[in-house]
Amino acid sequence: MTAQGARYLVVTPCRDEAQFARRTLDSMVAQTLRPALWVIVDDGSRDETPTILAEYAARHAWIRVVRREDRGGRSVGPGVIDAFYAGLTTVDTREFEFLCKLDLDLDLPARYFELLVERMRADPRLGTCSGTAWFPKPDGGLESEGCGPEMSVGMTKFYRRVCFEEIGGFVREVMWDGIDCHRCRMLGWKAASFDDAELRFVHLRPMGSSQTSIWSGRLRHGRGQWFMGTGFLYMTASALFRMAHRPFVVGGIGMWTGWLSACLRRAPRYPDVEFRRFLRSFQRTGLLHGKRRAIEIFDERQRVTWKGGAS
Repeated sequence: MTAQGARYLVVTPCRDEAQFARRTLDSMVAQTLRPALWVIVDDGSRDETPTILAEYAARHAWIRVVRREDRGGRSVGPGVIDAFYAGLTTVDTREFEFLCKLDLDLDLPARYFELLVERMRADPRLGTCSGTAWFPKPDGGLESEGCGPEMSVGMTKFYRRVCFEEIGGFVREVMWDGIDCHRCRMLGWKAASFDDAELRFVHLRPMGSSQTSIWSGRLRHGRGQWFMGTGFLYMTASALFRMAHRPFVVGGIGMWTGWLSACLRRAPRYPDVEFRRFLRSFQRTGLLHGKRRAIEIFDERQRVTWKGGAS
C-alpha cells in the first residue's frame, strides 16, 4: 500500500523550544510526505520560539501558529494536552485521514510520515503507530530510549483519525501517552512502534527531562503509572529494566519511588475499572511471555471488539 493522496494533520504543543525548534521544523519541511496542515501551538514561550515559528509560517502555507498566553511555566501532562487541544479545536478534523501529536524537539528522517502512512494503510486495525526515539550520547553516538513495541511513543503519536475519535482522544493526565494505546488495544485496534532504521528519530531532549530534571521526570512517570493502574510487580520489573539505561540506576529508582509514594498516599487512579483490569492483564502476560508475545496474544484476543472505525 502506498501513501499517495494521504491527508494528515499535525498538532504541536510547544513552549520555549528555541534550542531545538529549527531542527524539527527543517526535518518536517524535508518530509517526502508533508502534512496537509501543521498547527503549532506556542504555549506562552518566553524565548525566541515565537520568532522562529513566525519565520517558518511565513515561508510555508501549511504551517499555522496559534499563540496562547503565558501560563507561568512548563506543565508536563495536563498542560501539554491542554495546549494540544487548543490547536486541534481550531481545525475540522473530518478533513483528514490521519492526525499526529508531535513535539518540537525531534529530528525526523525524511520518509518518516510516508512510511507510517504506508503501515497504516497496509493494516486496517493499526490505529496508532510511531518510530522509535534515540537520544544523543556525550560521545556523539545515539542510544535508544528503550520504548516498548506495544505503543506509539508520546513525542510523536500518529493516529488514524477514526481510532483517535473512538478512544475518546487523550486523557488530560500525566500518563495520557500510555492510556491511549492500551485503550486502542482494548477496543480491538493495534498500537505499535517500529524500530526500522528509516523510522528511528533523534529525541533532542532526553525523555522525562523537560520540566525540572531527570529525577523529577522519573518521579512523575512513576506517579503516572500508579494513576494509569499499573500493578506492583510490573512497576518493579519496569524500574529494574530502566536502571540499566541512562540515567543509570537513578532513573529506575525515581520511577519506582514515584509509584510507591502515590500508592502509599492512595492517590487517585484512572476511574475506568475495566480498563485497569485490562491493563494489568496485559502487563502480567508481558511479564510471563515477553511484550512481543503479549502483543500477539491480546491483538488476537481483542479482534472481536474491533468495530473498524464505526461508531
